Amino acid sequence: MALRVLCCKTLQVPKLIQFISVNRFPNQLQNGSNISIRNSSFRSSEPVGDISQYPEVEVVRNPPEWKYVERLLAPRTVPKPTAKESYPSGWKPANPQPDLKYLVQRTKNHMLPVYLRRAYRGQRRITAVRHVEGDIWLLEAELRYLIEKQRNRPIITRVNEMSGQIELKGDHVAFVEKFLLEKGM
Repeated sequence: MALRVLCCKTLQVPKLIQFISVNRFPNQLQNGSNISIRNSSFRSSEPVGDISQYPEVEVVRNPPEWKYVERLLAPRTVPKPTAKESYPSGWKPANPQPDLKYLVQRTKNHMLPVYLRRAYRGQRRITAVRHVEGDIWLLEAELRYLIEKQRNRPIITRVNEMSGQIELKGDHVAFVEKFLLEKGM
């Protein structure tokens, strides 16, 4: 049985333990069992016991058997997608136009880095575009112009040139993804 004690700096822990032990667990003290005090919950599990109670482990290096294990392991890198005319999910590979002054790099999973962040219990929505390289201000101006034209009202944007990110106030993820796919990114 473990006993956890929470105390402040002014309380003397040994006297508190003696008081709790005598008053709360008198029969355990008479039987001679120990009461252990743990500092936090992650240390509350029992320590590893005698090693002889665990089964023996044998390390085998056999290549014919290892091929069955390799099938279960995740690949170390994300494989390149196979080239097709169209994909069932609607995904399109990157094919940027050569005359653009900016570029939005795909993520390591070959997806567009356009995200929706929610804050204040979902009341504030911010669309974030990451991995922007080149003229980030031109991309922000194009996106702001097209969204304002679509919504018939001004929107607030923020550009972080050092990290290559653009944030647009509102939920514009579908519109921004469509715009970037049209540009071949």
